[in-house]
Amino acid sequence: MSVTPYRSELRPGRDGFAQLLRAEWTKFRTVRGWVFGMVTAAVVTVAVGLLGPAGSSFECARPNGQPCGDRTLPVGPGGEAVLDRFSFVHQPLSGDGGITAEVTSLTGDGSPGVEPWTKGGIILKASTKPGSAYVAMMVTGEHGVRMQHNFTGDIAGLPGAVSQASPRWLRLTRSGDTVTGSESTDGTKWNVVGTVTSAGLPSTVEGGLLTASPEHVVTTQSFGGASSEGGSTRATATFDNVGLQGSWPRDAWTGDEVGGQPGEPRPDGGFQQTGGRFTVSGSGDIVPAVVGRGSTSKSIESGLVGAFAGLIAVIVVAALFVTAEYRRGLIRTTLAASPRRGRVLAAKAVVLGSVTFVTGLIAAAAAIPLVEALNRAKGLGAFPVSTLTELRVIAGTAALLAVSAILALAVGTILRRSAGAVTLVIVVVVLPYVLAVASVLPTAAAQWLLRVTPAAGFAIMQSMPEYSQVLADYTPADGYLPLTPWAGFAVLCGYAMLAVGVATFLLRRRDA
Repeated sequence: MSVTPYRSELRPGRDGFAQLLRAEWTKFRTVRGWVFGMVTAAVVTVAVGLLGPAGSSFECARPNGQPCGDRTLPVGPGGEAVLDRFSFVHQPLSGDGGITAEVTSLTGDGSPGVEPWTKGGIILKASTKPGSAYVAMMVTGEHGVRMQHNFTGDIAGLPGAVSQASPRWLRLTRSGDTVTGSESTDGTKWNVVGTVTSAGLPSTVEGGLLTASPEHVVTTQSFGGASSEGGSTRATATFDNVGLQGSWPRDAWTGDEVGGQPGEPRPDGGFQQTGGRFTVSGSGDIVPAVVGRGSTSKSIESGLVGAFAGLIAVIVVAALFVTAEYRRGLIRTTLAASPRRGRVLAAKAVVLGSVTFVTGLIAAAAAIPLVEALNRAKGLGAFPVSTLTELRVIAGTAALLAVSAILALAVGTILRRSAGAVTLVIVVVVLPYVLAVASVLPTAAAQWLLRVTPAAGFAIMQSMPEYSQVLADYTPADGYLPLTPWAGFAVLCGYAMLAVGVATFLLRRRDA
């Protein structure tokens, strides 16, 4: 027996898309529960974000009881937060010139030995001020020779560790705004590793020898969390055949600890010079700063942790926006007034998406500065980001809520039941994200979920990039999602488009 779908015998009125939008907007704004739900989404986004810094604080004291001083991270030439602490044996270079040195050893002082990114080499730096521009050639513990500049630039040279039997010759040559880095195994045959133009160096720079050894951190992950152990390390590099080209004072070497706190004892004890041989010991690192690695600063998206709570409220409103009509039988009136059913769903999606986007935009724009201000008051800093990145995070959060709302609308149209629609969307969007960032799952499983589920859309909120030259865990718990911001957002959009397509097909085929 065939069933004939219901079709009203009433003559349809005007159903232009503009009229549909107006009708759907009128429905939304006249239902107090839906309006209250959107207001609730904005409020909880801000309120939950403030709970974290409100319940935390950070205090630091030196062994003698004095405060640690300003722990704000220095900012590099590119505007990123950086770690800039190393032992520097230097003298000024005016105008063009260069420095050459043979690195004959790089060793770690004590356990666990040489860290993979321990560094010993030569450097031209704008000044001894932390965060100032630089270009360096260095040997590393496990990553061979590297030419690095301005914290984010990294060019690989010869692989392999350095030793007395296998030394590395390094050279930096400056000509105007161009600095060229070269390497050699014997001091005779040279290979150009890279060239940096307009590195931000002034006419007179500080040039010389550097040694740095980053913290040793071991992270152990268990069900429901992770723990880290470790501490500072120290390394020693030995330099022979140091040669200077250009206008240098000659033999006027000064030893400094770049980035050390005023009055803090120097852990390296200076440097030793015996004839043409220099021995330089040091701790610290000269790299971009990352979350949870030698810093108490918070990323900009940490202020948006409440977005997942606001998202739940948005999902409930979005599902009810269509399922309430099915429950009360009003969907027949809607479709009778506008028989082109696909356009009805499109109008609902446009109205719901627009309202949600504006709500999310207001909430994100309010949450970020409020949370950052509270973090600073509690002794926690903030990672600086560019204006474009901040705008992308704010608008991306609003877009995440809007697309998730459209997904919930489509699922509600498919299932016709609010409870089922809300549950399903929360399971596929919110739950994977919560499991990943709460360290409930192993890192590999958490990253897999954030690649293949709609929760990948949370990547649009991340502001901190990964750096190959910085050893860190880069886990979802620290805000590092496996997909790039736009790639993750595209995954969520793909699921929403698929759900809207299925919903449109079923809406046309099924009886209202």
